[in-house]
Amino acid sequence: MKFHLIGVGGAGMNVVARLLIAEGHTVSGSDRDSSDVLDELAELGVETFVGHDARHVPADAIVVRSSAIKPVNPEYAVAIERGQDIWHRSQALAFAAGERDFIAVAGAHGKTSTSGMISVALDTLDADPSRAIGGHLAGGLPGGYLGSGSMLVAEADESDGSFLNYRPRIALVTNVEPDHLDHYGSAEAFDQAFVDFAGKIVPGGLLVCCTDDPGAARLAEAAQVHGVRIATYGMKPMPGDHTMISGVVSGANGVEAHVRRGDQEAHIRLSVHGTHMLMNAVGAWIVCCDLGFDAAESASALASFTGTGRRFELRGEVNGVRVIDDYAHHPTEVEATLRTARSVTTGRVKVVFQPHLYSRTRHFARAFADALDTADDIIVTSVYAAREVPNDGVEGDAIVAHSHKARYIPDMIDAACAIAADSNPGDLIMTMGAGSITTVAPVIVKELAQ
Repeated sequence: MKFHLIGVGGAGMNVVARLLIAEGHTVSGSDRDSSDVLDELAELGVETFVGHDARHVPADAIVVRSSAIKPVNPEYAVAIERGQDIWHRSQALAFAAGERDFIAVAGAHGKTSTSGMISVALDTLDADPSRAIGGHLAGGLPGGYLGSGSMLVAEADESDGSFLNYRPRIALVTNVEPDHLDHYGSAEAFDQAFVDFAGKIVPGGLLVCCTDDPGAARLAEAAQVHGVRIATYGMKPMPGDHTMISGVVSGANGVEAHVRRGDQEAHIRLSVHGTHMLMNAVGAWIVCCDLGFDAAESASALASFTGTGRRFELRGEVNGVRVIDDYAHHPTEVEATLRTARSVTTGRVKVVFQPHLYSRTRHFARAFADALDTADDIIVTSVYAAREVPNDGVEGDAIVAHSHKARYIPDMIDAACAIAADSNPGDLIMTMGAGSITTVAPVIVKELAQ
């Protein structure tokens, strides 16, 4: 078969290209900019193009796109005009996975970290899994990788319902908190999508849910209609196949806890911070155990995980002030990340937050304000629109209106200068959000050095 991949250099798309080539298919693809990834794909036999042009698209190819590619893209447009088969990236990944054991990680937040943990642990256990993860792993390891093993670890994106294209052997759901209501319309429809996702698990497969999260607990109950095996985990006792977490200790060097699942038990130690990261690791531990790996060895393998890009990532330290960048863009993520920041500093916690999407800002303005008030000094910038068009009446000041502490400074550079101006040794400054706010961290570091 012949495929043309639009945006082939992306983390999720390039692993699709690698898998398709490995299965003997003919593959071409384009990306906006040249990169080492495109060079690697060319060496594997992918016909690569820099820039998007209708002439790049073979008339007899299945065209693959992600949700970020819109009909105005010339390659997408010509495929529509010709009536070619057009697949979403998730469809192509499911097809390209072939007979591999597909491990899908879903949830409103925690997907990248958890899928990264599973990938690193399996790699440490010599399984050499393939992975399709949205962010890069610590040490510069790419999110897209074709391994020699029989397993594929992938983030399952719920934002547009495309995770329903997967047929996983194991599905791990970290949480089910309403989000992307611009797509789903209601919290009930969002919840139902996860129940439908559980129904995609192959016969004999496993659904893993964190029952400390009310939405995931509801999912574990509702998914029984599909007849899948269900394993749960959390700090609260639950009936059935449940992993109990106890003895949680957080410190300067990370977080650790004891876990017990039936007659299996182990001690998990992580060098990353935050109870939320520990919860992710317990889910990853269950996955490794269910794949047949020893409980203690799986726990030890998780210690190899040192983080992913933009997840509590240290970007610099000047005169005793640390600058940390994080991808948190949902109220629960924001609060958990700020509490983690609070636990690792004796000084003030300061944050520059860039809201992501007008629809999310409108739905969660008060919740964002409550979460951000965990910090001592708060600046909210203008909204990062991403896929949305500007929404009259919705801006970052909608969050500030509900906060006791926050200031609204629309421009990111102005915000960076303001947050750096009154900083003392021991303070911790965070840049936070899923958009372009990550570019501000170096600006803050520079301001602190002046």
